[in-house]
Amino acid sequence: MPATGSLQLVEAVIERFDGAPVGERRRWSVEFKAQAVAAALEPGVNVSALARRLGISPPQLFGWRKAFLKKQDAVTPACVPAPMVEIVVGEVTIRVGPDLSEAALRRILRAVRSA
Repeated sequence: MPATGSLQLVEAVIERFDGAPVGERRRWSVEFKAQAVAAALEPGVNVSALARRLGISPPQLFGWRKAFLKKQDAVTPACVPAPMVEIVVGEVTIRVGPDLSEAALRRILRAVRSA
């Protein structure tokens, strides 16, 4: 330990740690990301193993997949129409949604048959 009042100089040398990335950040194309996410969404796929095969880190692929699924959840309700039931009576086609009551459907069918 240095004596009280004495100065001690420390020289800092910047070195690269083993395993640290060399060069610039890698950038992936939109097509590559889309293909990787599509493969990661296949049933039974080990996402970590897939990421290693593609030469990317597993957290990167998990992040892309999460972002894709979040985007899909935001788009899905607005784009997907409600399921419909089609009933054909003669030359008339009736399309009804799941929220139509049985009583209302009966009234519609009676009206179509009597017309």
